[in-house]
Amino acid sequence: MPEIQSMMRKDPVASAAALVALVGLATIFGFLFFEHVLGYEPCALCLDQRKAFYVAVPLAALLCLGAGHGASRKVLLLGFLVIAAVMLWNTGLAAFHAGVEWKFWPGPADCSGPVNNFGTAGDMLNRLQTIRIARCDDASWRLFGISMAGYDVLISTFLVAVAAIGAKAAWARPAEDA
Repeated sequence: MPEIQSMMRKDPVASAAALVALVGLATIFGFLFFEHVLGYEPCALCLDQRKAFYVAVPLAALLCLGAGHGASRKVLLLGFLVIAAVMLWNTGLAAFHAGVEWKFWPGPADCSGPVNNFGTAGDMLNRLQTIRIARCDDASWRLFGISMAGYDVLISTFLVAVAAIGAKAAWARPAEDA
């Protein structure tokens, strides 16, 4: 534990970037595990919420590399601000999704799954029997009363805070010589 604290004090920019990348990557693995291993079909809002992690994780990895290889503080600051903005947007989207699950407000029109191309009339009954619809207003899994969308709110909020700390640390770095 002291080694981790020492590393975080030594290079807070790289540490913040690494933390965003690792937590974001763990989140990606988590939702893919739920989908492909446990068989939980994602709804339209779930799929939209993933996009923020697909932006934040590679950008955080690049920031981690850049912090160790002399990237300018402006580049690092901009990268962290982008991560913070994307994850803040995702926090709002996840909070909206959690509200839809709790029936606080209606979800999007495609909340009950896409209904398109059923093929021929004879094949339509077979397709209707095999189609899996993931509803946005039905939390398929909860732990301690919190759905996956609720946990996404918590994780995204945490990553906004870490990105803000990284941005502050990047801004505090000495300016490059021109």
